[in-house]
Amino acid sequence: MDIEVYKFGGSSIQSADRVKKVAEIVKGIESRNTVLIVSAMGKTTNLLEEVVNAHFDQPGRVQAALERVIDYHLRIVEELLPGDDQVIGRLNDLFVELEWGLDDQRPEQYDYVYDQVVAMGELISSTIVTAFLKAQGVPLIWLDARDLIHTDRNFRNARIDWEKTGESISRLVTPELERQNLVLTQGFIGSTPDNENTTLGREGSDFSAAIFAYCLKVQKVTVWKDVPGVMTADPSRFEAVQKLDVLSFREAIEMTYYGAKVLHPKTIKPLQNRQIPLIVRSFLEPEAPGTSIEDQVDVVYPPIIIVEEDQLLIQLSTPDYAFMEAQHLVDAFNIVAKHGFKMNVIRNTAITLTLVTQDRPRHLPGLLEELEKHYTVRITKDVLLITIRHTHSATEDQLIQGKLILLEERFGNTVQFVTQSLPDYALR
Repeated sequence: MDIEVYKFGGSSIQSADRVKKVAEIVKGIESRNTVLIVSAMGKTTNLLEEVVNAHFDQPGRVQAALERVIDYHLRIVEELLPGDDQVIGRLNDLFVELEWGLDDQRPEQYDYVYDQVVAMGELISSTIVTAFLKAQGVPLIWLDARDLIHTDRNFRNARIDWEKTGESISRLVTPELERQNLVLTQGFIGSTPDNENTTLGREGSDFSAAIFAYCLKVQKVTVWKDVPGVMTADPSRFEAVQKLDVLSFREAIEMTYYGAKVLHPKTIKPLQNRQIPLIVRSFLEPEAPGTSIEDQVDVVYPPIIIVEEDQLLIQLSTPDYAFMEAQHLVDAFNIVAKHGFKMNVIRNTAITLTLVTQDRPRHLPGLLEELEKHYTVRITKDVLLITIRHTHSATEDQLIQGKLILLEERFGNTVQFVTQSLPDYALR
């Protein structure tokens, strides 16, 4: 059985009109052996994060934040399925479950509450999309990803139990595909052995697509986005960016590691392990070829620019001027990992270790408190990390001209600059 996976991102279903575009793409699928994976609609994840933050910081604003989420989805339902009391009933059940996720009042449980609440975005969106596709005559089965994707309790960045996940997907998904039904489920979410909601990290729906692809040994994965394919830079930030027609698994892994938002960083490994190609295509231009990500490609890449905002530059020094030896590094790395920070740049000198990492405001105080027990700590907030793959001197000159560079790292054909302001530069 030749199986495919289609993943639709939040922008592809952010409005009634876009859900209708998705329906046209789905109705054009030639093979019924397809798994459809959907994200939360539009900026729903951001709205749900506001609910969680209000719950912990400003409880009086929780109800208003919840109403924004509910009203947004009900307006879309009214356009797509006016008068459908059945889908409204199902959504009301999910809205109740969403409120239940706020029951835990313990501040130290932020990540736990986050997952119980934010995971509901995908369940709500998939319920709406399923109802509309069925109304269009599409043979479709809705499955709850929490019954399929099994994880540990590392909330907000859960790790997959591959054996249990593979068994569940084989048992629940494969029979539906054999009956010539499309299967629609959610990206981004899973569950613990205790049936608690977990999430796989922001943009984790791409990773979900790869999980299903790996477990089902599919022919290919298509990720539908609002861009023509993988670009050489963020088109919302730079002008005259290029679309990459083909990309190797290795290059895609490097790009996502350095912060390219086109795919979740964990997406590529399961696909490379099974040699499953991934196609990034635009739902706005469904006939366009997009970008093909494959195992081995023969291509010369142009400079690829990745900008990461909201970074921290942390400098750790030994208080007694002792050398920054291996054990110091191990201890520092363990502390950083314990508090859930990913190290994007690492440099050490005789007595100083410098780290660049994504800012996590709720977790930063705990990190600094533990680091300060062992090191003299200096921190610089609101820095930018600019990475250029396949770098070119002219590109570098234009990007950093007149800017204060706090840190520069080079390795092979990759250069990274840490600066406190984005260069006033548009690619031409």
